[in-house]
Amino acid sequence: MYIKENPHDIVHHLEYNAERPHLIIPEYGRHLQKLIDQATEIEDRVERNKAAKYIISVMGSLNPHLRDVPDFQHKLWDQIFIMSDFKLDVDSPYPVPSRELLQQKPERLDYPQNFPKYRFYGNNIKYMIDVANKWEDGELKSALVIVIANHMKKSYLSWNKDTVKDDVIFEHLYELSGGKINMKASSEELLNSTELMRTNKKLSNKSQMPIKPKIMAKKPNNQNKNNNRKP
Repeated sequence: MYIKENPHDIVHHLEYNAERPHLIIPEYGRHLQKLIDQATEIEDRVERNKAAKYIISVMGSLNPHLRDVPDFQHKLWDQIFIMSDFKLDVDSPYPVPSRELLQQKPERLDYPQNFPKYRFYGNNIKYMIDVANKWEDGELKSALVIVIANHMKKSYLSWNKDTVKDDVIFEHLYELSGGKINMKASSEELLNSTELMRTNKKLSNKSQMPIKPKIMAKKPNNQNKNNNRKP
């Protein structure tokens, strides 16, 4: 039997989002939040457990792409306790999370603070110099020092875009190594500045070069050729 509604009563019972309770996890929506609130108020523990398992299955169906993710069920059970404001008392197959654990802030990580004097060399150069300082004197260390000096010169040219004398690189290397690597009186010559600048230019051009899409050639239609043949 149809009962005619009073328009005044319908407008009076409208719910506005501003008057509704806050959604703890809005991704699941208002209806699922109401289901959890109703399950929390069920007095019979057996029925309450059944309602919780049903809600878990609904939550899983809303995220079917995550079913194969490890600990997916564990995540759903944690979320149902969080959405119930930790008031739901059911038998969970996983440890029940606590409000204190959820509100606990992680420890602050110490960010490495490096303030190099010559920033254009980068931290890797400083790391390589520190490694070279630990090596014993010999051919390997001498070769490593030359590689470091050439890399320093290339980095310097990338920043300065001009020629640089080897004496400047040797001076910086002496300062960054704490005076342990001294090539000021060395007759060793580093790579030519022109060659290093050409190398830097090639690398920058490769990084900025757009990728052209490949155009597939159309294959001839043999069927049309066969149709055009005279009998």
